[in-house]
Amino acid sequence: MFQYELQQIRSAELIRDAAEYRLAREARRAAREASRRHEAEGRPHSPRLRRHRFPRAA
Repeated sequence: MFQYELQQIRSAELIRDAAEYRLAREARRAAREASRRHEAEGRPHSPRLRRHRFPRAA
């Protein structure tokens, strides 16, 4: 009977850990999407509007 109770406790811990992991993953995903949306607002739509980092060599 004692082993069964230990197994139930361990099972509950694993379920709780999995829920925390999913919540953290969703938070990271939401932060990444918000960052992308914010970043996209400042970008020009046409790649021709961007300047090259280094000028062309002669």
